[in-house]
Amino acid sequence: MHSAQKIGLFFGSFNPIHMGHMIIANIMAETTDLYKVWFVVSPQNPFKPSKGLLHEFDRYDMVRAAIHDNYKLDVSDVEFHLPKPSFTIHTLVNLHEKYPEKEFKVIIGEDNLINFAKWKNHGQILEQYGLYVYPRPNAQPSELKTHPNVKFVDAPMLDISATFIRNCIRKKQSVRYLVPDAVEEMIRTKGYFLD
Repeated sequence: MHSAQKIGLFFGSFNPIHMGHMIIANIMAETTDLYKVWFVVSPQNPFKPSKGLLHEFDRYDMVRAAIHDNYKLDVSDVEFHLPKPSFTIHTLVNLHEKYPEKEFKVIIGEDNLINFAKWKNHGQILEQYGLYVYPRPNAQPSELKTHPNVKFVDAPMLDISATFIRNCIRKKQSVRYLVPDAVEEMIRTKGYFLD
């Protein structure tokens, strides 16, 4: 049973959004109690330098194009308007203030679970929000696996990387089936990731 107010937040730079992201988001929306999944596009990740990162509005537009025909998926630019670097806890608090009727869950890959204790205010994220975790290749086991607010969701292990896709584009190789058609079209017509 879907709770109309339960929203899964899928954070990422989406540089570009690819089929791995799409499949995970759709499985979260279709097989769990989440009503919708919002892609939260990060303006700048404090742990990753931003060289080769497409402008945030372009990445936002690609996500919007990718999900336009799936009402269960949405895209949010909330972090564009928050102080940088954007920490997940700040985003959650901001969204909670904006949408007090909604219950937000953080979607993360199992490989991120091992470092979750390093996240700012990770205890607060766990207690007040909670995690929906999808399996990842070579993920280290984490003691959070048994935490009551950590929900494991069965999904295919897709090891598609945005880096691989950007390298293909630079070498003028096709990225068909790696990214949604609408995204492939945008990348081609706008000349993204060529430099």
